[in-house]
Amino acid sequence: MNGAKYIGEGIARCVTLTSLNLNLSNNKIGSDGAKYLGKGIGMCVTLTSLHLYLGTNKIGAFGATCLGEGIGMCVTLTSLHLYLGNNTIGEFGAKYLGEGIARCVTLTSLSLSLGNNSIGRDGAEYLGERIARCVTLTSLDLDLRRNSICQNGAKYLGEGIGGFATLTSLNLDLS
Repeated sequence: MNGAKYIGEGIARCVTLTSLNLNLSNNKIGSDGAKYLGKGIGMCVTLTSLHLYLGTNKIGAFGATCLGEGIGMCVTLTSLHLYLGNNTIGEFGAKYLGEGIARCVTLTSLSLSLGNNSIGRDGAEYLGERIARCVTLTSLDLDLRRNSICQNGAKYLGEGIGGFATLTSLNLDLS
């Protein structure tokens, strides 16, 4: 976790950063580490491209919420790639992560990998509602494998995705 804190603090000092590619997968950063990363990312208000790989880090719902808050501060993002598989973020983590993404009003490309996070039907509904607010999206890649979203979760997710008039590319994995 301390490493993530220092990285987050370092990122926060890069206030003119436009592109960030960070891979901390399998590092046990936990929710506290995700909190520091979210704060650091939130300070980079000029980011246009963010690739964040945090798979298998036990960030939980609180960590996902903090990341969502930080991402939501980056209102100039056009490209966002989040890889958060195997982090037990649950439905509330998905909800608040989605709220942050929804604040990125210039987003054209979104790749969101949340496989094996127990988001369930409600988490899928929350994501569908929030992602639908990104009206400038042209490319959407959603990996929601092994999340028990059920038929109703897929329905709500589909309703959210169905509202995109500008979408030209869609990749959806619900296996």
